[in-house]
Amino acid sequence: MKLICSKSNLLHGVNIVSKAVPTRTTMAILECILIDASANEIKLTANDMELGIETKIEGEIAERGVIALDAKIFSEIVRKLPDSDVIIETDASFKTTITCEKAKFNIVGKSGDDFSYIPYIERNEAIVMSQFTLKEVIRQTIFSIADNDNNKLMTGELFEINENSLKVVSLDGHRISIRNIELKNSYDHKKVVVPGKTLQEVSKILPGNADDEVSIFLTGNHIVFEFENTTVVSRLIEGEYFKIEQMLSSDYETKLKINKRELLDCIDRATLLVKEGDKKPIIMNITDETMELKINSFIGSMDEEIDISKEGKDILIGFNPKFFIDALRVIDEEEVTLYMVNPKAPCFIKDDEGKFVYLILPVNFNAAAN
Repeated sequence: MKLICSKSNLLHGVNIVSKAVPTRTTMAILECILIDASANEIKLTANDMELGIETKIEGEIAERGVIALDAKIFSEIVRKLPDSDVIIETDASFKTTITCEKAKFNIVGKSGDDFSYIPYIERNEAIVMSQFTLKEVIRQTIFSIADNDNNKLMTGELFEINENSLKVVSLDGHRISIRNIELKNSYDHKKVVVPGKTLQEVSKILPGNADDEVSIFLTGNHIVFEFENTTVVSRLIEGEYFKIEQMLSSDYETKLKINKRELLDCIDRATLLVKEGDKKPIIMNITDETMELKINSFIGSMDEEIDISKEGKDILIGFNPKFFIDALRVIDEEEVTLYMVNPKAPCFIKDDEGKFVYLILPVNFNAAAN
């Protein structure tokens, strides 16, 4: 095999597929990036058996062939090459020469025959949306997936399609994030759970342009994302997702409107007094025109008042400050509406149009100590 392409094209491709190279594996071939120049195009592929990424790059094929190169070494070499054309040549024993200007590397590759190619997924009906929308909806929900495997379903996100709407849900046992997106077209009802890792990697490599689209295909076991020259194939998480409807009560005893930026900044300031791993809650004392926020920790204490407009009862309630910060950071509105029932029931942050719902469970605290 012999191919020539610019360093920038090669590096761009390597950076995309590297997201699917496993960090630990017993199969050495999976630690490789496959360079496939056996047809009329140059394809780079990586696959960790759960997530596979393939991307096409521009370049000239002088001699067709396929080679698998150690991803770590190959990507480091490419990164440090001069900004010029790169020539990659292999011989029958998989010895690979990488040349760029005066730099020349010799490394040993592996046969492409042993590589686990991305499974072929039948693409029936494409769900199409803008790259920007997909990137945003991941950003607005991904923070509330669980980061351990105790419950596999909590490590993914529910994607539910009903006619022309997409509902995305994530939860970790302490909070729920829901986003509802309107799609341009109408589709059959579909419901899948997509691994959080897949969505994080897709979000990183999606350019995110509002004018460019991404096509999503769903099967019983896989989800496929196609955009520009890249295809991402991921296994789905099996199992029935949690029935969240019964958690989403519309009853409330206290409703308040508050400036989002003020509330976010105030909670952010309060966390200066909370060490990593310290579970000190932020206490909200909500009365007619003001919300008083207090935090008491081993470092010190803080309290601050924010003007609000309130309907219903006064309430004294405590929350994990991080959960509030995570939700407020991804809400674009200037003003947010909070709904509460009592100090032991969840707080809802939601808009009137139903585009988003964030549910946060309160934490118990000793009122006398605060």
